Amino acid sequence: MSRPPVRRIARGALNYAGIGATEHGPPPEGVDCLVTQAFVGEGAAAYRRTVDGLLTWQLQKRSGLRVRAESDVVVPGTRVVSGFGVGPLRINAPCEVVWVRRPVPGDGPQSAGFGYGTLPGHPVRGEEAFEISIDARGAVTIAITAFGEPSNWFYAAGGAVTSWARSRVTSRYIRSAQELAAGVN
Repeated sequence: MSRPPVRRIARGALNYAGIGATEHGPPPEGVDCLVTQAFVGEGAAAYRRTVDGLLTWQLQKRSGLRVRAESDVVVPGTRVVSGFGVGPLRINAPCEVVWVRRPVPGDGPQSAGFGYGTLPGHPVRGEEAFEISIDARGAVTIAITAFGEPSNWFYAAGGAVTSWARSRVTSRYIRSAQELAAGVN
């Protein structure tokens, strides 16, 4: 029995150079790249909770983004539209998942996460990735890697606002990962 075709929630194709570079690096030459890392919790249970939340869009939802995805679970090829702002000031950011790394059995050092790239209509052309890691001592961290450039002159002109928004969303991602690690509902 064949599966019904997925109804696409965003049109177009990935629109940037360096597809998959957040997993295998390096980012395209001449494009801004930002890597943010933070401690989120301790122990295997915290790691599993954080990864489970990450791979079911909870990190984005808890960060205050409005998330519409073609799948409840992050899988390669899934399209997602994150929205931020209010009413007519809402900006939609369509993306497609380009890679996923799932957790492996056991409690040893490992990492899991995913990266998604921009589609037409996103304010940036580039890629963003989220990786949750646990080290040999049980420390759980998040790494957020993003590279890109403004998608048009309008977003380029708002450089200071764009930087402020990126910083604010990143801090919300970190707080959300800490809540997931702690088991906060």
